[in-house]
Amino acid sequence: MGPDADQQAKMLAHIGFGSLDELTDAAVPGAIRTLDRLDLPEAVSEAAVHDQLRALAARNTVLRPMIGLGYYGTHTPPVILRNVLENPSWYTAYTPYQPEISQGRLEALLNFQTMVCDLAGLDVAGASLLDEGTAAAEAMTLARRAGRAKSNVFVVDATCLPQTIAVVRTRAEALGIDVVVADTTGGLPEGEFFGVLLQYPGADGQVRDLTALITDAHGRGALVAVAADLLALTLLTSPGAMGADIAVGTSQRFGVPMGFGGPHAGYLAVREKLARSLPGRLVGVSVDADGDQAYRLALQTREQHIRREKATSNICTAQVLLAVMAGMYAVYHGPEGLTAIARRTHRYAAILAAGLKAGGAEVVHGAFFDTVHVRVPGRAAAVRESARGEGVNIFQADDDHVSISCDETTTRADLAAVWQAFGITGQDVAALDAATADALPAALARTEDFLTHPVFHAHRSETDMLRYLRRLADKDYALDRGMIPLGSCTMKLNATAEMEPVTWPEFANIHPFAPADQAAGYLELIHGLEDALVAVTGYDKVSIQPNAGSQGELAGLLAVRAYHRANGDTGRDVCLIPSSAHGTNAASAVMAGMRVVVVGTGENGDVDLDDLKAKIDAHRDSLAVLMVTYPSTHGVFEEHIGDVCALVHEAGGQVYVDGANLNALVGLAQPGKFGADVSHLNLHKTFCIPHGGGGPGVGPVAVREHLAAYLPNHPLQPTAGPATGVGPISAAPWGSAAILPISWTYIRLMGPDGLKRATQVAVLGANYIARRLAPHYPVLYTGPGGLVAHECIVDLRGITKATGVTVDDVAKRLVDYGFHAPTMSFPVPGTLMIEPTESENLGEIDRFCDAMIAIKAEIDRVGSGELPADDNPLVNAPHTAAMVVGGDWAHAYSREEGAFPGGMKPAGKYWPPVRRIDGAYGDRNLICSCPSVEAYGQ
Repeated sequence: MGPDADQQAKMLAHIGFGSLDELTDAAVPGAIRTLDRLDLPEAVSEAAVHDQLRALAARNTVLRPMIGLGYYGTHTPPVILRNVLENPSWYTAYTPYQPEISQGRLEALLNFQTMVCDLAGLDVAGASLLDEGTAAAEAMTLARRAGRAKSNVFVVDATCLPQTIAVVRTRAEALGIDVVVADTTGGLPEGEFFGVLLQYPGADGQVRDLTALITDAHGRGALVAVAADLLALTLLTSPGAMGADIAVGTSQRFGVPMGFGGPHAGYLAVREKLARSLPGRLVGVSVDADGDQAYRLALQTREQHIRREKATSNICTAQVLLAVMAGMYAVYHGPEGLTAIARRTHRYAAILAAGLKAGGAEVVHGAFFDTVHVRVPGRAAAVRESARGEGVNIFQADDDHVSISCDETTTRADLAAVWQAFGITGQDVAALDAATADALPAALARTEDFLTHPVFHAHRSETDMLRYLRRLADKDYALDRGMIPLGSCTMKLNATAEMEPVTWPEFANIHPFAPADQAAGYLELIHGLEDALVAVTGYDKVSIQPNAGSQGELAGLLAVRAYHRANGDTGRDVCLIPSSAHGTNAASAVMAGMRVVVVGTGENGDVDLDDLKAKIDAHRDSLAVLMVTYPSTHGVFEEHIGDVCALVHEAGGQVYVDGANLNALVGLAQPGKFGADVSHLNLHKTFCIPHGGGGPGVGPVAVREHLAAYLPNHPLQPTAGPATGVGPISAAPWGSAAILPISWTYIRLMGPDGLKRATQVAVLGANYIARRLAPHYPVLYTGPGGLVAHECIVDLRGITKATGVTVDDVAKRLVDYGFHAPTMSFPVPGTLMIEPTESENLGEIDRFCDAMIAIKAEIDRVGSGELPADDNPLVNAPHTAAMVVGGDWAHAYSREEGAFPGGMKPAGKYWPPVRRIDGAYGDRNLICSCPSVEAYGQ
């Protein structure tokens, strides 16, 4: 924690309390307080926790991964491993909502988007999605809303990845979409349908021309999505060239470890006409105040916040850190390097197939890329176990077939091991190589250029790559530079001791569909983390499968829906949501097949009890659930949360508490004990998984016992959830398993007392800031005794009305003072939501408060007329080095006032690389791949 005991005492004295316990007794309503100490192991040292993790890692068995199904061995270039994945400049950055100080990661994401567009042969790609399965589900809903067919049927080819089919079914069931899984080798099924999903190559490895299927689908008014392997696309005709409207998939094999299932960056690309229907985030090119090129999130106001219950996707994030890794893998290798890796991978598969056939095995398909499908009547299980004995994992498709997948890491020894598993010995790899032709259809050989942009040709040496990564990181502001006081987003310490195990090979190199007994250490860690989250929340069961908070919301609501249906209450479909709620709440409710009814909030930010009662009465027989955030979205502990829960329960509904603000409750109160039935938790907030520039995240769902039977499960790992579950929410059985050691380690390092103290210090920091800023800015919402929870909202609306200085001006001016801005205009337009977390010490908190107070003095100078309303340090912020040193200075204030406000020392100053960016220009001119060669040269 940031403030030591002396600093805590000073902060407590400033707000009038003698101890942390006295403060939290006053701030947290007694009706929800728990007096019991958390039932967790005592805290241990960093050295001790690493010893425990080493013991767990040793219980994992890492065999050669030849299972395939969308997960492959890959070599992460060490320059990318050390300087991206293990570098806090990249992993502690926040989502680029302040684009002026996010130019480095935005450029990196633009590289990713360009890579995907080029390989997929389509016009626009997003900044990444959560995984391949959820990307396919998003493609289904995109086709439904953007297509012209009126049918409710979505056709999925039988050779799609099994986990993808299952995720699509989960999504479709709640939305009333009829999924038809069909063998399309003889053509598309009869009848009408609005969309089609095809796999290329298929899960069984087969490569086939999809052009005729796509043409047929278009003729019937349907849109077509192709789930495609990016590495295969370096050698094969692109989905776009075959006529596809949408391409989806994963970029995992571009240098991102398997990690028992994630996190990995999924991708989704579309034709230009579908660009404005794209789910998730999109990086675009705009200009700054000087007309210079600058990057930003295009269409930045996420549709969930604008359309809410009319939103068609609840995706509000991306897998940024992993997308950066995959994009940099392409930058480092370039088109020639990627093609060489693909050719080597394919040659190993071709040689493997040739050796199998020479030994008498029946290889099913003659055309394949990396996966060899073999018919072994009645012997599939025996062959799989024999391969395991040789140190190789292969996939048993059914009783009569196995598949073996090659990848970048495949060796000659792996081929020999597979042949041995089939009882084949004595094969000569060199001779087979010389005698074996490629197994790729000549008609599908890629002729399209890809990765022609200079960035994919400029950084071949490690020296060049190292410097490129450093230049991009230097453009950005992350937690390694200073405080990021974002309300609602909890930018806290990601301790190095927590991060280190992520890249240990025993955790990084396990396939998600490896036999469970090979992941004994992983599963002990996972179940231990689930048990710890049960202890923290007061619920009875936790699933860690959802790989984002939005997916945890969906999982929780699907559990509620399934519970009501199991009880015969099929008419319960109304979800009550306060008007202040995060936009994903309403979007998730719609995706769960519910009707959203908005409940008003009072002037103090609490749920309006009278309006709640009225809405309950109006929908008593159809009430499914109330979604409410606690502490409230306004940063206040609502005193009447128990009454709210009781009212809903009395009417037969369930209570969903959004766990976005759980970091204000840990050790003090438990949602599962004060009336809630289900919550999602953000491990990337409360439990220290880093934001990584906008992802990864983990959004576990926690439930009381009566909902436990309806948690997510998985078709390929029966132990990953109950047999009665709602189906998979994510593609991998345990979601983003590779980053779960972070939260497990955090809990072990803190212990029950440390976790409680962290919560108390977070509440202390927020109240200290609120008290310091109150004489200068109105604090919008407070609870009992004028206290806030873990964050506070300062109101600039009156200031704007009086002076014209906006919340944007203040946010951009904070950059000049060396800060990332707090959360802007959420949940109330024209406000700043400030959250210090427990990680920031008093010196940094005071530096922030001093900056905000100094900015208020600048605002007063504008209000008095001393500074012109159209030419002052606020409206011109942020100030770049080029602006300050260039040419004549014609502004109404000095260069020093612009660049070094408040007596800031030049040494160590962060200089933003661009001036304020024109968002409207970027939205009107939707350029979402790397700028032209000419612009690049400029």
